[in-house]
Amino acid sequence: MIQSLLIANRGEIACRIIRTAREMGIRTVAVYSDADAKALHVREADEAVHIGPSPARESYLVGEKVIAAAKATGAEAIHPGYGFLSENAEFAQAVIDAGLIWVGPNPASITAMGLKDAAKKLMAEAGVPVTPGYMGENQDPAFLAERAAEIGYPVLIKAVAGGGGKGMRKVDAAPDFIDALASCQREAAASFGNDHVLIEKYILTPRHIEVQVFGDTHGNVVHLFERDCSLQRRHQKVIEEAPAPGMDEITREALCAAAVRAAKAVDYVGAGTIEFIADASEGLRADRIWFMEMNTRLQVEHPVTEEITGVDLVEWQLRVASGEPLPLRQEELSINGWAMEARLYAEDPASGFLPSVGKLSTLNIAKHDLRTESGVKEGDTISPFYDPMIAKSIAHADDRETAIAKLVDGISGFETWPVKTNAGFLARCLNNESFKAGNVSTGLISEHLESLSKPSAALAESLLDDAATGLIASELSQIVSVYGTLRDELDTRFGGNPFKYALNFRLNAPRRGEVSMIVDGQSIRRSLPSDYLDRYISVEPADGGLVVFDEGEALFVATRVNAGAGGAASSGSIFSPMPGKVIAVEVAAGDAVTKGQKLLTLEAMKMEHSLTAPFDGVVAELNAAAGAQVQVEALLVRIEAAAE
Repeated sequence: MIQSLLIANRGEIACRIIRTAREMGIRTVAVYSDADAKALHVREADEAVHIGPSPARESYLVGEKVIAAAKATGAEAIHPGYGFLSENAEFAQAVIDAGLIWVGPNPASITAMGLKDAAKKLMAEAGVPVTPGYMGENQDPAFLAERAAEIGYPVLIKAVAGGGGKGMRKVDAAPDFIDALASCQREAAASFGNDHVLIEKYILTPRHIEVQVFGDTHGNVVHLFERDCSLQRRHQKVIEEAPAPGMDEITREALCAAAVRAAKAVDYVGAGTIEFIADASEGLRADRIWFMEMNTRLQVEHPVTEEITGVDLVEWQLRVASGEPLPLRQEELSINGWAMEARLYAEDPASGFLPSVGKLSTLNIAKHDLRTESGVKEGDTISPFYDPMIAKSIAHADDRETAIAKLVDGISGFETWPVKTNAGFLARCLNNESFKAGNVSTGLISEHLESLSKPSAALAESLLDDAATGLIASELSQIVSVYGTLRDELDTRFGGNPFKYALNFRLNAPRRGEVSMIVDGQSIRRSLPSDYLDRYISVEPADGGLVVFDEGEALFVATRVNAGAGGAASSGSIFSPMPGKVIAVEVAAGDAVTKGQKLLTLEAMKMEHSLTAPFDGVVAELNAAAGAQVQVEALLVRIEAAAE
């Protein structure tokens, strides 16, 4: 058995691997960049080694530094986690050549499945059904446009070296193809160093279903059943569950058998995932499920498989890498109940899911009896250099309905501030009637994006009650004497919109108090609850006011007038929402623009973000150029309203 292990990763997956290694009596070594010097995975490992500056390309992606750290600390093996170098065959081979144990598949297997076009050809030869499309070498834009027309719109452009939803674009019509191709190739080159793409037929009622497979060095390969990862936004998974809703035993048997054939075709060793796309227009059927790709690593969503099978997949990885056979045979594996996972990200759904960075002054995510995997704790900082995941929470129950209820309950209690999160968005996704009924598809979120991304008016009113009560009960309300009258206007932002509160009540007679809220010009009046002294209100003090938490949302209530709330949009000043790089500028100074028109594209936290005009007008000021690095809140563009 391996005695010492270096984890070539960071965040929640590094902490997850450290936990299992510790339980197995294995010594752990962490690596870290400048930005992660005080990170949780560094604090939890037995030893830690600094490997470079904050950008991943200068630290976590430099294989030589990782191997040198293993050698210097006497580590016997390297576990890559997922992302970074986990599917890099050259790095895997370098680890082996250095005399270290690689906790992962053979480099040849990674190579065989690393490029989507080559992998599909190999799978077709192995009798695994593949999606119709073009997977050739010719990358000429005009030629690819012709192939797309032959396949028939809509089509999906995918980076052959892609993953994690990056380097993918859906194209609905021929006029949009060339621009989408260029954007996809730019993102693919930046993320994977390879801008080659393939084109697939886009399935109109798609389900994303994947099968966990595991192989050892003794020729054994098993599956650990399927996961459904259909609830996605921009091809990135949001909610994952196991098993898949609507999956019958005949279809499951055919699907899992195909996954095992796929793994055996590349002599697979270790944990892997065979991803399929299903046309669910007539339910799940074996003849309408096609191979998409193989991830030759552990998946982010692996905990749902662990929960329904009782297997620790990281333990299996370490045992197989040590030369042991698989701990269980296929007939010893079975499905127990239902598991569901939600990914908590530092992002603002109400502002187009822009990433949010900064210190987690308040962080409370360990709720109820959920399993929570996280790489941060309260007081830590979300960096702009890496994936913005804060945590993932997993519910396990006897049935799907109960699993959903448990996960909603836990997520609704998440409390984070001032970093914004998608917790409220996750709760609304889980409560969506189509999702609860099992009618899931990869297009569900886009079809309901408006209602899912912003809190309801009813929640705004509920939070107003809590905010008013919190103000009275807090020490901050002592800005007037206990016998005085508080009259003030308080500005705040909720769900991306400016709200104004008008408070008027006597502190010595709170039951006669009243609070009103002006939203989009309409007034909502609320009386203070008579039982306010006995109520538990989740309120945290913050600079200049209070934060009230409910249903995964955070409402900031200022204790002073702030007439500038929401002023940036109304003034036409477009600020950078985060540090990043300008990769495209679509306008010039003096140009006339219309509301919603794209002004520029910013690349930050491994994603592209479009900044658009808030209203019709003219570009009065332009402070951005393609290739420029910009800081958070830098003024990029200023739009002057069009003359009446």
